[in-house]
Amino acid sequence: MTDQERLAAYDRLYADLLKERDKVASDMDKLRAAGKNRGATYQQLLAQKLTVQNLIGRFEIYGIKEM
Repeated sequence: MTDQERLAAYDRLYADLLKERDKVASDMDKLRAAGKNRGATYQQLLAQKLTVQNLIGRFEIYGIKEM
């Protein structure tokens, strides 16, 4: 894998993380609107959201900002 390919892979990974963060937030909003913010699914989404935010934060530490 060349350096350019590796960089492109990191860019794709970061973009996918941003998409996943937005989808998880949307799913959480739907559950919250339905009054299901204490259920297991909501709690799992919350854990996923925190994990994704942590990964995005790590990218930003190394100088990769939101697109």
